[in-house]
Amino acid sequence: MALRTFNNIYPTLGNANYIDTSAVIIGDVTLADHVSVWPMVVIRGDVAGIEIGEQSNIQDGAVLHVSHAGKFSPKSAPLTIGKGVTIGHRAVVHACTVGDYCLIGIGAIIMDNAILEDHVMLGAGALVPPGKVLQSGHLYIGSPAKQARPLTETEKEFLEYSAQNYAKLKDAYLAEINPETNLNHSIASHKRNTSF
Repeated sequence: MALRTFNNIYPTLGNANYIDTSAVIIGDVTLADHVSVWPMVVIRGDVAGIEIGEQSNIQDGAVLHVSHAGKFSPKSAPLTIGKGVTIGHRAVVHACTVGDYCLIGIGAIIMDNAILEDHVMLGAGALVPPGKVLQSGHLYIGSPAKQARPLTETEKEFLEYSAQNYAKLKDAYLAEINPETNLNHSIASHKRNTSF
């Protein structure tokens, strides 16, 4: 199954989510409405929680994870993703905060406690170091990621368009799924103490 319990915590689903059968979602993970999770994605909420906002899309091969509290960090670091976020193919998003309508480029990496404010575009292959803050309305590229320039109005519009386009695409996928085999229809959208 794509959804798994950990520590008796089961992922929480919103309405009209699309979760590919090859994706894996574990533990304390909450998906808002209209989130899409594409093939080979791993979302692992085992040592802290993960929240993904409405109409966000997590594309093929992306890895989302968190950090635990321990000897080298006094408290755990969850992962929070805002609404309308596009996370590109093979991106790694780790224990950070991503604001609304951001775009995370293909193969980008975001490290612990970094913050992306709303309407940030992160270029393909970029690396955001731990704790770095990326300011709203800018393009960041490189490794380590550096502010390249302000986003144009067209680019800002594209950030919202991307989220809306993926919402339409996941609806097309859902339309082809038999409701009896669709995880969204067969699994209650609240945490359950059920293990598969």
